[in-house]
Amino acid sequence: MRIRDGIGARARAALVVGLILVPKPSFAQTDEIQVYDAAIAEKGKFNLTWHNNFTPSGLTTPAFPGALVADKSLNGVPEWAYGVTEWFEAGLYMPLYSIGKQGTSQASSAVLNGFKLRLLFVEPHADDRTFFYGANFEFSDNARHWDATRFTSEVRPILGWHLHPIDIIVNPIVDTAYDGLRNLDFAPATRVAYNWTKTWATALEEYDDFGPLHQFRPAGEQAHQLYGVVDHNTKFLNIEAGVGFGLTAGSDRLTLKLILSRDLN
Repeated sequence: MRIRDGIGARARAALVVGLILVPKPSFAQTDEIQVYDAAIAEKGKFNLTWHNNFTPSGLTTPAFPGALVADKSLNGVPEWAYGVTEWFEAGLYMPLYSIGKQGTSQASSAVLNGFKLRLLFVEPHADDRTFFYGANFEFSDNARHWDATRFTSEVRPILGWHLHPIDIIVNPIVDTAYDGLRNLDFAPATRVAYNWTKTWATALEEYDDFGPLHQFRPAGEQAHQLYGVVDHNTKFLNIEAGVGFGLTAGSDRLTLKLILSRDLN
């Protein structure tokens, strides 16, 4: 919108500040679609987790000028982890990559999206406990087409119950672009799983993005996705596969995810 010449400098400044401070839907894509259960690599062990998600039917409007478009995009990242102690795991996500359309471009291309550092603190031996907890901290350096802000972070509390054979896990995540506490974005993730055997489980997972804590977005602009998930653990590889369905107009309609992990030593 063009500002008429008759508007004074003070009014123009107020308008600019207002545009910066008013919350806007971000609908940011993600490389990782997972609920954390406080399990970590054993002390002295290296672990590799490979995340991939594909959106056959997603949002077709970029979240910001030049952003990658969710529709028909593939996003993924290898996650390298090391068990430092029984209660602390350090991780590195690199390289973050995408294959999809960027901005208004009609051609798909492969791009790198930056990298992330992760610090995960948990109650030791969470798998053996009825109630377990932890906290994960991620620090991201983002490419311009991946996020409107170069440096962002995630704080992910972990709360869960192993009720045999049912697991209930909640990750009340908040994201920040280092623009003030009032602008923390509330994006919780929840999982309810049924363990059929020690190696097979099925689950329902929900991933939400309500918007800034000080003012949630209108219901139709929030992102809510419900996933059906199957887990299979073997001696050599752990597999998690799921199909997600969008529940609002602000959500991708259909997303597929695949997570493969194994210890490297």
